[in-house]
Amino acid sequence: MKRQIQDYLILFLPVGLIIILDQLTKSWVRSNLALGQSTGPEWLLPYVRIVHWYNTGVAFGMFQGIGKFFIILAIIISIAIIFYFPRVPRQDWALRIALIMQMAGALGNLIDRVTVGHVTDFIAIGNFPVWNVADASITVGVGVLILGIWLQECREKRNKTAIESGQSETSSNISKTGEEGTS
Repeated sequence: MKRQIQDYLILFLPVGLIIILDQLTKSWVRSNLALGQSTGPEWLLPYVRIVHWYNTGVAFGMFQGIGKFFIILAIIISIAIIFYFPRVPRQDWALRIALIMQMAGALGNLIDRVTVGHVTDFIAIGNFPVWNVADASITVGVGVLILGIWLQECREKRNKTAIESGQSETSSNISKTGEEGTS
């Protein structure tokens, strides 16, 4: 029971912090910029700016107009993560971080969908679609998950190679011992 409480603290504390950052930044944008208005340091404005924008789709403006579907999806994802997280081995840091970031992003955008009817986006870099902290959390979570899977595959390949080379050394030692024993 104590381990499960620790696991949930490890999950909910960073999720809560990311959601707070996401909601504070979105609130500031909604309070200080009219829809479509942008701001930022003069020397960065052509490339990086804060712009008040919204979408009813998912990250980077994909799948517009089906926000209710994404409300249900965010709830299902969050429940699945809450159920699965304590079962993830503690040494599997990549999966744990990925799940934390996925849940934080899903809930951050879910809060917007439920409270204002759409997701507030505000970070604009070049011609890339406008995004927010929750979108960044989801994206980084996917990146960490991919990195974790790649590192795990590298470890397994290295272990398999080590085992195979260890077996060939053992075989050659046995044959040497067998030859010595017959002399």
